[in-house]
Amino acid sequence: MAQTEEVEDSSKLSSCDAYFKAIQSRKKLPRSLQDTLTAAFERIPVSSFPPVPGGKVIEIMADTYITDAVKILSEHNILSAPARNPDAQTSLDWKDRYLGIVDYSAIVLWVLESAELAAITLSASTATAAGVGAATVGALGTLALGMTGPAAAAGLTVAAAGAAVAGGAAADKGVGKDAATAADKLGEDFYKVILQEEPFKSTTVRSILKSYRWAPFLPVATDSSMLSILLLLSKYRLRNVPVIEPDQPDIKNYITQSAVVQGLEGCNGRDWFDCIAARPISDLGLPFMSANEVISIQSKELILEAFKKMKDNQIGGIPVVEGPQKKIVGNVSIRDIRHLLLKPELFSNFRQLTAKDFMSAVVATGQDSGKVIPPITCHQESTLGSVIHSLASKSVHRIYVVAGDGAEVVGVITLRDVISCFISEPPNFLDDHFGFSVRDMLNQ
Repeated sequence: MAQTEEVEDSSKLSSCDAYFKAIQSRKKLPRSLQDTLTAAFERIPVSSFPPVPGGKVIEIMADTYITDAVKILSEHNILSAPARNPDAQTSLDWKDRYLGIVDYSAIVLWVLESAELAAITLSASTATAAGVGAATVGALGTLALGMTGPAAAAGLTVAAAGAAVAGGAAADKGVGKDAATAADKLGEDFYKVILQEEPFKSTTVRSILKSYRWAPFLPVATDSSMLSILLLLSKYRLRNVPVIEPDQPDIKNYITQSAVVQGLEGCNGRDWFDCIAARPISDLGLPFMSANEVISIQSKELILEAFKKMKDNQIGGIPVVEGPQKKIVGNVSIRDIRHLLLKPELFSNFRQLTAKDFMSAVVATGQDSGKVIPPITCHQESTLGSVIHSLASKSVHRIYVVAGDGAEVVGVITLRDVISCFISEPPNFLDDHFGFSVRDMLNQ
């Protein structure tokens, strides 16, 4: 967003000599440079990729509460982390030791479902005044939504809602009032029901991993090829890939889209990189989507609607625009949900908070996390090299393509798109390395 951007790896890779040592500078470039690079990446082992900053992968125990998990992600300025099983500390099998990846996308799904369910519970709880059992109505509300898993408990536990309405805040609301109206008028009390009362207060990472998984947990061995990593991060849409040493259960490295693009930026000056980077993005088919396919949010729309659009479309961020011409004024990323979770005093009425007001409130914190970063944009005639530089130097995950003086958004270029410009998938490559079951899992 205009105030804060996604950062998975804040340290820029200063050198890529070890990483790209198999690719030598050439005075004359081959006719199909992408095929040559693909073959070169296939010969480079994953073990040659630089380690994460500090050399240690940040992990989160599966019994950690969600709010504490958000604090850990925020403190380390990362979007995701492997979730470790506290019940399998001595296991030598990574499938037992790790339960998956916890990230902001999973937390967004949990918060949105919890918010909707809590609102219905609060609204339904007013039925007690009419002689209807609150627990019964809450359960019916849950069944009507078809909810399952940890969030469904909210429909059966109206004691939390009772704490919010005990003071008569909802006394003037009839059973017919919709959930959104009830939540809007309850304001801060509604927020407390979501995060400070049961069962939400005790929700752990473990309980949301399976229900709210956005992408598969797919570790890669250190002796695998870098081409497999690049394909998983681009064509197969993974944001991160854990690296595990053969016959060892611990995660040795954690390769993200950001780290790869920053590595590419570090290769500026090499013939093979400069040849591709000098080309206009339009020559490379970027942006891959048309203008009418860009998902955006008007500045006057609710911030929860922005997160809902990210959830529904499985994307990590959307531009904040104004007017029919979609003039870009900011950006909201999936990790911005942390502000709603960590600063409730700023967003007590978050169901009424617009995207514009949300951005202003974050800036008002005056902290590093609230630093204003203008929307990162480029034009259709921009070179791929300039796009890579913007993404790497600003540590962001997407750049918006604009047209005309009005800064109308006509496309989006992501880290995934950039990586795909340097490689292609050889026939049956993924099947030969991982098997058909993995391809089916990735294509789900």
